[in-house]
Amino acid sequence: MEITELTAAERRVWDAFPRGDTVDFRTGDEAADDPEAADGWGGERRVRGEVLRALLALSPQEDGEIAALRVIGARVTGTLNLRFATVACAVTLHSCHFEQAPQLYGAAMRQLNLSDSVLPGLAAATLRVDGVLRISGCRIPGPVELGGSKITQALFGDRARIGVNADGSTAFNRTPVLQLNHTIIEDDLWLPGLVVHGELRLDGASVSGQVRLDDAELTHPGATALQAETLTAGTDLHAMRIRIQGRANMRGMRIPGQLNLSYARLSNPGGVALRASSCTVGEFWLRAAAPVQGTVNLRRTQIDLIHAEPAVWPREVRLDGLSYTALLPALPAGQRLPLLEREGDGYTPYAYEQLTTSYRRIGDDSAARTVLLAKQRRHRGTLPVYARVWGYLQDVTVGYGYRPVRAAAWLVSLLLTGTLTYALHEPIPLKADEHPPFNALFYTLDLLLPLVDFGQEKSFNPQGWYQWLSYALIVTGWLLATTIAAGISRSVSRQ
Repeated sequence: MEITELTAAERRVWDAFPRGDTVDFRTGDEAADDPEAADGWGGERRVRGEVLRALLALSPQEDGEIAALRVIGARVTGTLNLRFATVACAVTLHSCHFEQAPQLYGAAMRQLNLSDSVLPGLAAATLRVDGVLRISGCRIPGPVELGGSKITQALFGDRARIGVNADGSTAFNRTPVLQLNHTIIEDDLWLPGLVVHGELRLDGASVSGQVRLDDAELTHPGATALQAETLTAGTDLHAMRIRIQGRANMRGMRIPGQLNLSYARLSNPGGVALRASSCTVGEFWLRAAAPVQGTVNLRRTQIDLIHAEPAVWPREVRLDGLSYTALLPALPAGQRLPLLEREGDGYTPYAYEQLTTSYRRIGDDSAARTVLLAKQRRHRGTLPVYARVWGYLQDVTVGYGYRPVRAAAWLVSLLLTGTLTYALHEPIPLKADEHPPFNALFYTLDLLLPLVDFGQEKSFNPQGWYQWLSYALIVTGWLLATTIAAGISRSVSRQ
């Protein structure tokens, strides 16, 4: 292309390029300078995409200067086609309006800044940026394709609106509207305030620093809004106050720091709202989040700390194989157990054992016993009728061995019953001339307490149903005394 073919606006850009100067086409009228109002921009603000392509390809230099393309407020007509191009200078096209989606597939660039621009789409899969990529504040109704890209510093997409038309309407389609799958970012992925209507795809992405999605809004009702399987972050994934309508799929994520969903709103009624199975996470925060609408799946996930109030969890939660070290806030077992009772996989002993272990780790053995008792009661519902009867008997009498005080109360009751009964109906001596004086209290103690001998049981022989009462006292005494001994043993071992 000959330079003589350039318009006045294009010549300004061409002449500024060798010195890296900024060409600002804005008028100062905020409403008129909005890229969504570009239909009212005249020829003095129009720059052809093929001119920009030729400029970047020729890359004219000026001695002692650093060339760069810096344009603000232009209307880029035609297509900016840089497929497979190598661009050695920084490119800034700030607050511009693109008539066609830029074609950057396979390009290698020094730095790219499209902040606050309006684009119908962005075709930039496998893009290589040796610096920062900025799409902050961009409004892009069509798909943004950055899958397989490599960015050696940060990617900024804060305040961007993806998949939203100029009139605010949404055109959902099967193609993910923001594709960052298998992208490698060697610094932070910065997306606070991002708005996506459609699917945000982060499958297999690797971020060396933080992923920030605070105050983001991801909307795809009845479908997947966030697809982030096997996402890896170097530190944290912060998504405080995020709002997700649709499924959030985070299966297999690796987050060594915080997965922070505090104050979040997750909604996918009738489906899975959050799938975070097979993940490895340092801390999982749902602090002060709204009650989740939809199923939560945490199967086989390993977490050091979970911070979530019981009211956050939905009616169906899948916890089979979930491992964790600590729970916050510190709550009594009675407030944690209802979650296990609505576990979507049915009765899973592992979930009860995990909760028991977390209470024992902080020294709350009473809460741990409460959980184990609840486990036995839940297990009882899976047994045949005859086994359930035996289970109810164990529960009422000794609390499955986790309520030793209850066993002691039964022991005292039986002692009083036996003492009163045998005081009123003194059994006959085995040997009329060789027996100690009868004592109803110590006779009953002889029957109830194993390994204790006051000489009363061997000297007297009750008759009729009183003999059957003595047999019952012996059997129940063994059971109750063993339960009490086990409780004392656990208390001593804790100390």
